Amino acid sequence: MAKWDEESVAAELLACEAERRDREPFTDEWPELDVDTGYRIQDANLEKRLARGEKLLGVKLGLTSEAKQRRMNVHAPFVAWVTDDMVMAVGDPVPQAKLIHPRIEPEIVFVMKDRLEGPGVTRESAMAAVESVAGGAEVIDSRYRNFRFRAGDVVADNASSGAYVVIEKTVSPDDIDLIAEPVEVYVDGKLEQTGTGADVQGHPGEALALAANDLARRGLAIEPGQVVLTGGITDAVFAPPGSTIEVRFGTLGSVTIEGGEDPDSSS
Repeated sequence: MAKWDEESVAAELLACEAERRDREPFTDEWPELDVDTGYRIQDANLEKRLARGEKLLGVKLGLTSEAKQRRMNVHAPFVAWVTDDMVMAVGDPVPQAKLIHPRIEPEIVFVMKDRLEGPGVTRESAMAAVESVAGGAEVIDSRYRNFRFRAGDVVADNASSGAYVVIEKTVSPDDIDLIAEPVEVYVDGKLEQTGTGADVQGHPGEALALAANDLARRGLAIEPGQVVLTGGITDAVFAPPGSTIEVRFGTLGSVTIEGGEDPDSSS
């Protein structure tokens, strides 16, 4: 049985990502890997990402909807990092050559106007710091086999980060009903998932406040100009090579993501 610690788990997670290799969760062998330990590993790997030239663009939340919490059997949301290496342009296919088993989920995305620092951030104060609102989709991935993990595992793994795309249309936060904003997710033309902004902590602004308050525990804040992915509105859908995923919002537009080609194909 391997003896894991923060340094070796951090290194193994980056190696799994680089090699498109999944593994069993570390908590099978190291049950002491709790959420606080996971955040230290997450932050250590962010420093490694920045050192190799990636740029920090903002934060993302994971497991903010009850649907996702039920699916993953992890019953609390988490905060993680997004960098420029994770950005997809509208029209880009799923970056299969970088990912292990991608899934797609619809997201409401905020771009920040003001610095947002906890503790004590409320939904109202969080939304007052928002410059604009957009729709988007996150292509989540996991370094854990079959997406099986405990809370500490997934936090260490940057909350299953993979890639993300933001729809070009933006609106002022005053010009949209974020609770009622509907979304539909189609896979190969078939409607698979529906939801509204209320599925994200009751209001996506609650997720934003949660992120700011959680980061404050680590002495961190959300900075002006950063993006915040507020978490999957619905359960995620698989995005294998050859598939077509369409995310349609009521107000925020739509985006179609092609599954792309199989990087393991011999053809």
